[in-house]
Amino acid sequence: METRAIAYDCDETRLTGYFADAAPHRTKPGILVAHEAFGLNDHIRARTRRLAELGYAAFALDMYGAEGLALPEAVSRHVALMSAPGLMLARADAGFGVLTAQPGVDRERTAAIGFCQGGITALELARGGAPVRCAVGFHPGLMRPAGSPDRPIRAKVLMMIGDQDPDVPPADRAAFAAEMQAKQADWQLHLFGGVGHAYTNPDADRLNRPGYGYDAAADRRSWAMMLALFGEVFEGAAGGEGGDNR
Repeated sequence: METRAIAYDCDETRLTGYFADAAPHRTKPGILVAHEAFGLNDHIRARTRRLAELGYAAFALDMYGAEGLALPEAVSRHVALMSAPGLMLARADAGFGVLTAQPGVDRERTAAIGFCQGGITALELARGGAPVRCAVGFHPGLMRPAGSPDRPIRAKVLMMIGDQDPDVPPADRAAFAAEMQAKQADWQLHLFGGVGHAYTNPDADRLNRPGYGYDAAADRRSWAMMLALFGEVFEGAAGGEGGDNR
């Protein structure tokens, strides 16, 4: 497998993402991976490699130009992304441009996925009109960032949250559903019963925050749902509907 760091710039900020491709000489769908509020880390790199193992080319973008953030700094960075009009979309677009510029990436077959904050990022790409076939969020926030565009959403949307997630109150779920209905999007919102925030990340338990925690079943099921959607939008290309959940 080919893995490499890729440096790029957005609004005079130097960012460094992570690219993985197990078959660089073959054209394949490209997946943009957006990280949690903690920044690009080992959890996101592992997910990126898993996608490459399934036959996709995957690029984990960098929203900050920094990683390994402690919780207070992560919260501060997240608030800045959500508060600055258009900043999240600009950095998402920059990462998407890096993905589609890589050899072996089929520019006509792309998707965006994200974890926590990254789910908001993936959805912003779809709202902004990026030519992704689907936008997938794992335990995403559903609140919209400042300056969020109101264009038609052509990508299929799959958001998956725990019903005990303290960061996604029922009012945010209702607002998300209303937006998707108003835009006549092809959308899904899955609730995992008894599951909290950050359910895909084994390190979530170390935060000792109420409502946060890893859930192996929700992790496995949400990954399978994503792969099933990939099989649909890419017409059975690459990993299809199967794949492990390491």
